[in-house]
Amino acid sequence: MSSSPLRAEPVSTSSEPRRFTLRERFLLWLISWAGYLAIAIICPTLRYAISWEDESVPPDTLFEKPVIYSFWHRCVFPATWLWKKSAIAVMVSRSFDGEYIARIIERFGFVGVRGSSSRGGAEALLGMSTQLERGATVAFTIDGPRGPKYVAKPGPVRLSKVTGLPMAAFYVAVSDAWVLKTWDQFMIPKPFSRALARLSRRMQVPADATDAQQKEFHAQLQQSLERVTAFAEENVARVGTPQFPTHPIATFAPRRII
Repeated sequence: MSSSPLRAEPVSTSSEPRRFTLRERFLLWLISWAGYLAIAIICPTLRYAISWEDESVPPDTLFEKPVIYSFWHRCVFPATWLWKKSAIAVMVSRSFDGEYIARIIERFGFVGVRGSSSRGGAEALLGMSTQLERGATVAFTIDGPRGPKYVAKPGPVRLSKVTGLPMAAFYVAVSDAWVLKTWDQFMIPKPFSRALARLSRRMQVPADATDAQQKEFHAQLQQSLERVTAFAEENVARVGTPQFPTHPIATFAPRRII
């Protein structure tokens, strides 16, 4: 399969962006460029493999669209390179940490939709809905911006109900990484490591889902995240074997489902 990179279209919001102090603006510039360079230098050395729960998905599929993806905050680093230049819209916090993450991923062709469960959540969900209407895929760092680690928030369930589009989960495990002493145990892959992306089956929330049903789908999303995380961590050492072959990222392409 082949596909030209999508063009990332900015998301406009009605409220004013957060204002940062002069010191914060300098730190944002410094951290965002350092993060960009770290990803651009380390990630081309990684050996990536992609694995799907749904065995009917063609093995050269990079991701499906339009789909509402969720993933854990700690695997942002390897995920950014794997899905670069794909115009995937990612919800990021309006916090200082969220801002530098947004600036880093935007340099790799993602669309940063600013907001979270605590700040600008409804507005950010509207921005994500707009991206889905354009035919793009969206993603939530689902335990961000401050945790708790590995606890999914309900935003994707509400978005699936409103848009009629499916949600799914993914995780990218790394065979050898520096793990930061942060709330999410953020991973920075060591050069020449193996990386395994595992993507879950899709889940569709009906438009008429009751509150109880939405809670059940939220539980299913949590289970999917836990399942793909466990699978990727258990099998990342096998990347490069016939079961998990590695291929240049350029040989993969997105797959449209509708």
